[in-house]
Amino acid sequence: MAGVMQSPIRIEEDEAENIGRIRQLKQQRGESLLILAHHYQRLGVHACGDITGDSYALCKAAANAHKARDIVFCGVRFMVTSAATLCRDDQVVYHPDRNAGCPMADMANLPQVTTSWLDLGEVVDTKSVIPVVYMNSDLDLKSFCGERGGIVCTSSNARKVFDWSFARGHKIFFFPDEHLGRNTANAYGIPRDQIVLWDPKLRFGGLTHQQIANARVILWKGYCHVHTRFDLEMLAKARAEHPGLKVVVHPECQEQVVASADFVGSTGFIQDYVLNRMKPGDKVAIGTEVNMIHRLAVQNPDKLVIPLVRSLCPNMFKISTGDLRDCLENLDTWEPVKADPREKHFAKVALDNMLACAG
Repeated sequence: MAGVMQSPIRIEEDEAENIGRIRQLKQQRGESLLILAHHYQRLGVHACGDITGDSYALCKAAANAHKARDIVFCGVRFMVTSAATLCRDDQVVYHPDRNAGCPMADMANLPQVTTSWLDLGEVVDTKSVIPVVYMNSDLDLKSFCGERGGIVCTSSNARKVFDWSFARGHKIFFFPDEHLGRNTANAYGIPRDQIVLWDPKLRFGGLTHQQIANARVILWKGYCHVHTRFDLEMLAKARAEHPGLKVVVHPECQEQVVASADFVGSTGFIQDYVLNRMKPGDKVAIGTEVNMIHRLAVQNPDKLVIPLVRSLCPNMFKISTGDLRDCLENLDTWEPVKADPREKHFAKVALDNMLACAG
């Protein structure tokens, strides 16, 4: 029993020691080092970030990091490769754990997307189709979009990306997250019969030629396992247990959950809601990754901040303060993350379009 009781104490001691050492290393390197930490990172890792935010905010920070030479990105792989694409040639980007990937990003690969694009071209003129790739994707797909006049989308700029795309084409081919695409299309007021779901495993996505020709938004069959876990029963249970509670969810949730929520928005929006829109005594149940909710609850003890249900992103959770410390202590020999030169040019086009359209 004594051993069981000692475990959490030891973890807390290690965490404090790691954070102290990380801060010491940051002080030694000064402005030449910049640590970026996503909202979904563990509490200790998040606390060590020089800049914290959602994927859009952090990629923008990487692009605007004028003084830093070494950029350490605490997030998943697609974020880190995007930052490496946007940084200057004299800057170096590092990832504390290269095994931190994204299952959603793996739901669309370049051969699948290329084949799907060729299928589309047999039905419609793809010059009128704007490819929109979600930030949660590999760099070769961002390059694919940039080469074809497309753009990268994030959960915080999706509406503006739709505006940008429809100013340049008649249709949007949105991948790999069907739920962000559908929720954005719904909010945009696009009729349901003009929103179709493309299954990359089937010829012509499993759609008829007429469905493709009629569609304004073509959605890839992909999803985030963290956000599709939430359902209407969870919302009803939270509201029944906490009268007056508001529900805020991420737009990667299923459309019926989004429709039933009080508010919907990116991780940046969710943080702003808790910090700036809630008053002491207010109550909120949040539908997103649990580490972010835990952090907001700890930071706002005068408010009730709870998860709809505990939904963990294991890839975001892979990076610990120990990993970050190890990276910083061995930065001079740590393998940097470099964008593939064949992909970087057009990937940067798509990412720059994202940054430009968001203002």
